[in-house]
Formats: sequence, structure tokens, C-alpha cells
Amino acid sequence: MAHGHRDREPLVESVQSLGEAAAGAPELEPVPTGVEGLDELFFVTTWRDGKPVQKPLGGLPRYAVMQVTGVADTGKSLMAEQFAVACAARGEACAFVTLESPAAFTALGLKTRARAMGVDFAVVEERIALLDGATHPALHDLPTLLSTLAYTIKTFKARAVVIDSLTGLYEAREVLARDVVRPIFNFLKKWRQTALLISQKRGGHEALTAEAAGGYAVGHILDGSFVLAKQTILSPQQAKLFKAPLGETIRLFRIDGCRLCGHDTSTHILEITPTGLVRIGPKLSELQGPEK
Repeated sequence: MAHGHRDREPLVESVQSLGEAAAGAPELEPVPTGVEGLDELFFVTTWRDGKPVQKPLGGLPRYAVMQVTGVADTGKSLMAEQFAVACAARGEACAFVTLESPAAFTALGLKTRARAMGVDFAVVEERIALLDGATHPALHDLPTLLSTLAYTIKTFKARAVVIDSLTGLYEAREVLARDVVRPIFNFLKKWRQTALLISQKRGGHEALTAEAAGGYAVGHILDGSFVLAKQTILSPQQAKLFKAPLGETIRLFRIDGCRLCGHDTSTHILEITPTGLVRIGPKLSELQGPEK
């Protein structure tokens, strides 16, 4: 009885040498995020006198496709909006897919973020293209979404993409998450985009794991994850550690993997400033002070 794999012709075009693949590899370059305290958490390693030396990259690695995951009210959308504004302010257009909030309300958020960042809205308003999936449910159909994204990238010459939120494409159908996320990831790689894809975590998931509504599939497919969490101060020990009163909520941030370059793996304080900007603060270890 013949085995199936013996009946198939080899896919010869899928095979290439390491040298051939390396020739098409992009240069490692930074994409500043517009989020204070985040860009220096990525680094490259060089060698000096036979010893490794870490050098800050100064932003996301170009062409990284990152998940931004967390429960509600942890700053995910704020971070994505800051990223879009920062890209546009540098002259790099961004395609912003809004699947939960109508475009007019997303535009209001982006305008607020630009003002807080000291960016003239007139400079960025034609460099951020909004794809309104909240008003046009047809964009929840994956082939339609990707076709519309391709049109937007070509028309606006976009170099960055935000999807808020990825979870909206498979809500209540988490078993399909892998079938949704993989084509999006492959599409963004093909079009050489740097991207932030927001996913909503269930409240029952452990705070600082990358597991989101789509299970582990999302984080494993993408290049890495930003994990955002919040925690209520419930004990005197926590109050002392976080330097915050009992009952107050503090937010936390961690990078959970990045395939394209080195990154800081520590847990950091995340602050939402009075002007509505996300800022990555000190490491938790720095709050504890020096060992005695």
C-alpha cells in the first residue's frame, strides 16, 4: 500500500540554501514606538575583543509583527495609537484597522494622542489611514480585510499596521484563532510591515502570561508579545513594593519574546499619564532598592 508522502511531487521551489535565504534578509533597524521607556528595551549584541556587548536598538525591529495583549483598561489601544502617531510624524504612513470603535471615535483618540505627544495633527492626519471594520462588518471577513489592507498599503505607501483588535476577528470562535492569525502574519511579512496587533485577554488568565482570547496560538505565531496587566494593592507588602496605597491599581508591562532581536525580559511598571499617554517606568527590581 503506497504512503501518501510518496505520491506527492516535491515542492522544489520551497528549498533554498542558507546563503540564498540570508541574501534576502532585511537589515536590522529600529522603528521608534512613541512610547517613553519602550524603545530602549530592545537591543542588538555586538562583539568587542571577543566579548558580547549589548547596544540599544532604539525601537521595535523593522518588520516585527507584535501582539499587544492584556485585560481591559491596561493601555493597549493607547500604546497602539502612540505608535501610529509616531510613525506618521516621521513620515511613515500607518494603516490602522479599527474593528471595535467606529473610525470617528478612533480618530478622536489619535488626535488626543498627537496633542499629548506634541505632534501637529495636520502633519499626521493624511498619513494614518483608518479601515473602519466597526461600521463596515464586511472587513471581519479575512479575505476582504487582507484585500483592503493591500489596497491601503499601496495607496498610502504604508510601512506600519495596527489592528485593534485582532480578537474581534475570531470572537466567540477562539478555536479558529490560528486560522485567522497565521494568514495575517504571513500577509504582513509579505508586505514588509511593522505591526502591532491588539488581543484582548480573558480576565481569568494569569496576569503576566501572553495567553489571550485565542489561546497560545496568537503569541506563538507572531514575532513576540507585549503583555500588559493590572494589579490591585491588597497587602502592606505590595504597598511597600509598589510605593502605592492599599486599594490602588497599578499596571505592569513585560516583553514576552521577540524573534528578531534581543529584549529586556524584566517586568516594568506601566503608567498612564494624566494626558493619556502610556509610559514604561522602572523595573520592579529597581523599586525594591539595593540589597542590604
